[in-house]
Amino acid sequence: MERTVPAVEAISVKSEYLMNALGELGEWLMKAGLRLLVAVLLVFIGLKLIKKVRKGMGRSMERAGMEITLRKFLDALLYAVLLGLLVFVAAEEMGIQSTSLVAVVGSVTLATSLAMQNTLANFAGGVLILFFKPFKVGDYISSANGEGTVETIGLVYTILYTVENKMIVIPNNSLANSALVNTSSMKTKRLVLTVGISYDSDLSHAKEVLRDIFERHPAVRNEDGILVVVDSLGESSVNLSARGWTSTEDYWQARWDILEEIKLRFDREGIEIPYNQLRVHVNGKQ
Repeated sequence: MERTVPAVEAISVKSEYLMNALGELGEWLMKAGLRLLVAVLLVFIGLKLIKKVRKGMGRSMERAGMEITLRKFLDALLYAVLLGLLVFVAAEEMGIQSTSLVAVVGSVTLATSLAMQNTLANFAGGVLILFFKPFKVGDYISSANGEGTVETIGLVYTILYTVENKMIVIPNNSLANSALVNTSSMKTKRLVLTVGISYDSDLSHAKEVLRDIFERHPAVRNEDGILVVVDSLGESSVNLSARGWTSTEDYWQARWDILEEIKLRFDREGIEIPYNQLRVHVNGKQ
């Protein structure tokens, strides 16, 4: 009996310790479960709210007339920001320190930024292009990197198609930080042609013919005025400048038609268009 009592007491102590441990574990599990439940509810409600906010923002941007690429970018940015806030709130509810989470996210962001400097620069250039709209899809632009019709404005690259139907892919950073010419931004465009005639030709008659050619072409806007002047006196020609307005879409066809008509009419009217000639005189002895 003397040996049994200490053994019973030891078992009793162990049982009490086990019960306390199980009680603490159960309490912790209940608290953790409650926190998890609250976090899940927050995420569920938060996702519903984010969806409504994105839908309202999308309608506002559509009414404002923003381009589809810019709308998608802003929608993705809004979603990322709101989702990040929701993750931080849920993490706080779960007992995760937000400072540790911020440190991890900051480290990953810094490493990614250093590894993708050029891509991020092109991304920033794409955002600037979409916001300030120096050109849009369908415009014909010319830059140091090439020229052509804009097919796609992406967040990193802009795609052009040349008149030969070749594709040019230009980084947005280059377009956003260099001069470019947008020949399609205006509805009308001035057609300027310079033609040289010989000094022996009738100057007044040549000017009348040029004016008549411009006035007769259907794409030239006579109501906007047509100007024919002597532009310069060259070494071997009198250079005339003829100017008229056309719609932007008719510009090239009008230019080609008028150039051809100038050559045909000048030939018929006896107006000489001088060109460089080489004359060789050979003096021979008999």
